[in-house]
Amino acid sequence: MSEQKLHARGKFFFLDKEYIAEFVYGGIDGAITTFAVVAGASGAHLPISVCIILGVANLIADGFSMSVGNFFSTKADRDAYDRHVAIEYWEIEHLREKEIQEIREIYEKKGFKGELLEQVVNTIIADKDVWVDTMMKEELEMTKDEKTPFQTATVTFIAFVLIGTIPLLSYLGAYIFPIQNSYLFPMSCALTGIGLSIVGYFKSVITEKSKVRGISETLLLGGVAALLSYYVGAVLENLLR
Repeated sequence: MSEQKLHARGKFFFLDKEYIAEFVYGGIDGAITTFAVVAGASGAHLPISVCIILGVANLIADGFSMSVGNFFSTKADRDAYDRHVAIEYWEIEHLREKEIQEIREIYEKKGFKGELLEQVVNTIIADKDVWVDTMMKEELEMTKDEKTPFQTATVTFIAFVLIGTIPLLSYLGAYIFPIQNSYLFPMSCALTGIGLSIVGYFKSVITEKSKVRGISETLLLGGVAALLSYYVGAVLENLLR
């Protein structure tokens, strides 16, 4: 890959299809949690300014919290991988015969026998890096994720804020356009549905399932969260009057 392409990928890595999982993860949570805040505030008949304040506060706080959690989760996985790599190198140096036998047993289970088995074993143990990589994949079933903790956390945060802003658009628009208050929540529902549909589409790309099913599942999840939040807000408003 050329230096120019590497630079472009580094600059716009969050657009890489490898990060769709993080985009979906952050986008779904952003849309649902922000919409839940809006629905709860609407159910409690809170002023528009309060809905916006609560929504934006949720976007920043929860988005940052999610990205930090994603960062440490990814970092922990990479640290665990690196630790096991170091262990495998040590075992190759100090327990060579045992490790050779483990390679032999792995490929015996795959159906290799006799001279062909020995050729495979000798080829693998001739290169320590290949040997360790084989042990990591075949014995420990571990592969290294090339995505860095910073990148996964950034994509999660961007998706959370980007999709999570959608439920607030109607309320933000009320400060610019003459929109009746009674229209704001229905508009937020419609806009959130569009946002969740987008995320659901990308979710289906990851799972390789029906696009209709991916969108429907995401919309259903968002709808349940909205109903719960709306009626909780309505009940609390009545109780605290």
